[in-house]
Amino acid sequence: MSRRTSRSRGSAAARITSASPCPCGLPAAYGQCCGRFHSGSAAAPTCEALMRSRYAAFVVRDAAYLLRTWHPETRPPGVDFDPAMQWVGLDILDTTEGSAFHSTGTVTFRAHYTDDGRPDSLHEKSRFVRHDGAWVYTTAVFVD
Repeated sequence: MSRRTSRSRGSAAARITSASPCPCGLPAAYGQCCGRFHSGSAAAPTCEALMRSRYAAFVVRDAAYLLRTWHPETRPPGVDFDPAMQWVGLDILDTTEGSAFHSTGTVTFRAHYTDDGRPDSLHEKSRFVRHDGAWVYTTAVFVD
């Protein structure tokens, strides 16, 4: 989820409150799910949890969280958001390693979005590593 960027728009984030369903797709409220990672009150315990929280950060347009959870060697200088794009769903297709007992992991997913109202999706295999004790995103291979 690293290739689509443009200008920021704050109104998308305003639709999500701590009581809203979490955009990552798990059956929990945003504040009890990915919101706690975004706020810094908890760290993602697995690379799948980090992937879900990074997807949710795209939904709520939390550039600071995305940058904070990006490996310093591959982190861009900033994240901008395309105002015509709306993320609408996440399917986790596969994970390898990435638990509390691993130092690396991958998550293959399909993220669904609309771009100027046209539906599309991003199919990606993301790589994660532990850096200073926390999971961070490193790179991705776009599957199609």
